[in-house]
Amino acid sequence: MRSPRTLRFLIAAGLGLASVAVAPAAIAAPRDVYVALGDSFASGPLIPNQVDLGCLRSDRDYPRVLAGRLAVGTFRDRTCSGADTGDLASAQPRTFLGQTLPPAPPQYDALSADTTLVTITIGGNDTRLLDVARSCVNLLPFQSSCMRRYIVNGVDTVAARIDAFAPTIGVVADQVRARAPRARVVFTGYGLYVRRNGCWPAVPVYAIDANWLQGLVDRLNAAVAAQARAHGAEYVDLRTPSAGHDACSSASEKWIEGFVPVNLAAPLHPNARGEAAYAQIIAGQLG
Repeated sequence: MRSPRTLRFLIAAGLGLASVAVAPAAIAAPRDVYVALGDSFASGPLIPNQVDLGCLRSDRDYPRVLAGRLAVGTFRDRTCSGADTGDLASAQPRTFLGQTLPPAPPQYDALSADTTLVTITIGGNDTRLLDVARSCVNLLPFQSSCMRRYIVNGVDTVAARIDAFAPTIGVVADQVRARAPRARVVFTGYGLYVRRNGCWPAVPVYAIDANWLQGLVDRLNAAVAAQARAHGAEYVDLRTPSAGHDACSSASEKWIEGFVPVNLAAPLHPNARGEAAYAQIIAGQLG
């Protein structure tokens, strides 16, 4: 999901440091050309080492770990923090520490007729779920629930936004297939951010809001899964195997950081352990 610009100054803490995740040895037959598309859930913002400051892309993001496991011949990682589905087809503006950088090329440009595997994690920025989550922070025990602000005339406006966005995933699947007709196309969902009823104040959202927010992520995951399958692509569930590794877990167990990270990673994003775990889950489905 989209990394807040206000967090970019934290990247200095992550540059050049060793990561806790180590790519395991290759376990599958080589896939000749692997292209990774998507947003910051896939790119690993602030996880050392950062190899593309404009996209906040880590050399230990799940695509790179997966590429190592699969021993691919050619690997193109185009994941970029802040990306939405529009950035798949168009150049994405980028900045770092207030400085304008050259835009990231359209992610689709990395696809080719000889591409054999594509992974895609996208949709969180289109639906603005990170912005919603940030608006739900409650540091005091008796403030009002944020969920109520998004219910208008009995309609959950964020859920409606996700439902309206869903067909776009089908369009993405078709566009990828047109550019890479030989490829195995794999969409992933997003992981488990917060367990049932949350863990206020460690993750400072009330229980009702924690359940609502994770429900929205689950709704987006379900939409991605349905659209991917309807358009001839595959879907990998990262949410279910994330149980026990959400932002409420201990520092050594969590795969996703909370609003205040305890491992080197962006707030509300996977850490290196999470990216490595997602790579293992995806590899397991690929066989």
